[in-house]
Amino acid sequence: MIVAIDQGTTGTTCLVVGDELDVLGRGYAPVAVATPQPGWVEQDPLELWASVEAAARAALASCGASMRDVEALGIANQRETTILWDRATGAPLHPAIVWQDRRTAARCRELPAAEIRARTGLTPDPYFSATKLEWLLRETGRRDGVAFGTVDTWLLWLLTGGAVHATDRSNASRTMLLDLATLEWDGELLELFGVPRDILPDVRAEIDVEGVLLGEPVRVTALAGDQQASLYAHGGAKATIGTGAFVLVHTGADCSPAPHGLIRTAAADDGYALEGSVFVATAALEWLRNVLGVAPEDSASLAQDVESTEGVYFVPALTGLGSPHWAPDARGVMCGLSRTTRREHLVRATLEAIAFQVADVLDALPERPDVLRVDGGASANGFLMQFLADTTRRPVEASAEAEMTALGAAALAARRQAPLRTAARYEPERDVSALVAGWRDAVALTLA
Repeated sequence: MIVAIDQGTTGTTCLVVGDELDVLGRGYAPVAVATPQPGWVEQDPLELWASVEAAARAALASCGASMRDVEALGIANQRETTILWDRATGAPLHPAIVWQDRRTAARCRELPAAEIRARTGLTPDPYFSATKLEWLLRETGRRDGVAFGTVDTWLLWLLTGGAVHATDRSNASRTMLLDLATLEWDGELLELFGVPRDILPDVRAEIDVEGVLLGEPVRVTALAGDQQASLYAHGGAKATIGTGAFVLVHTGADCSPAPHGLIRTAAADDGYALEGSVFVATAALEWLRNVLGVAPEDSASLAQDVESTEGVYFVPALTGLGSPHWAPDARGVMCGLSRTTRREHLVRATLEAIAFQVADVLDALPERPDVLRVDGGASANGFLMQFLADTTRRPVEASAEAEMTALGAAALAARRQAPLRTAARYEPERDVSALVAGWRDAVALTLA
């Protein structure tokens, strides 16, 4: 029996998985996200840990198991979120700076973009950890006796009682501090960002350490960034649509510079992947709930209550734009409003925006997959999946297991592939090229 943790932005999911990688139990615990000022996104590192314990406890209870029945633990995590803590006490020195945070946008504009892309595979952006860590070191005034980590490293530190300070290659490749070719920390980049080498975790090809969860010993046998864990579960290509939307295509040993608009990243196995990162997907639905009181689970039915958006477009650049634009200072735009615009039009425009953004990423790929496999909470939204098929001009297969990230963590922990099952397949049905043209005009307004 394996426990798989997916520590995400808005909550932690836990799966209890059997010998055939069949899901036996599930648990979930929400996590609060704070926005202390525009562009800033933070979380309490201790709440992240508490959510892991709560989700694991709920998953085990759901199938009548206990930690004594567990052979291994696999962890997938929100990736670039940055944490700094005291080595002696384990106390966080500042709230975690979440991957969506934009506070270092001005600093990113100063960086040598071409050189960083060549070394790391990444486009300089506040999304990645390096400028967040630089900011934290300056803000806290601490450089000695501290430890840095992304969420995987923080959880591993707590699981091992501070005995292990390590990360895996997939998470390390999201820091903008790792040489992508050697998969080692880059000394010149550490100097550029003023990061002492001794605060960084060890980068390990494999993890196999003893930890303690819910008071019981457990072997931790897998760490992976959430999107790479999902890619491992899917195989060669996938899109995960959750808080953000992430399209990844495995490229084997190829770590050459990424095409314009995309980034290159380390996969969860020995290879690499091309990635397109959309910062706001279902997070836009959460924003709509705050503004209009519309529950995300009602979005599909509301969108279908109208035949079109009547020319309304919503570019949800609520935390800047990621792939293929990489515009951290962009802000959201809603256009085409009229006196007849109703909330149903706004909901439909929001769902269509998610599909448009994923289609933009696919258009940036040198070779698009013949079929787009989709997981994440939005994969159950039939309206969105059909519009995605229409927009991408590709069949879309919604995974039967929405939590492919956690299943990927379980598969990595078990050292074998998970079975692929499809819940629904959506074929392209109509020509939406005119709508795509309108979307691009709306994006141009956002970037102006």
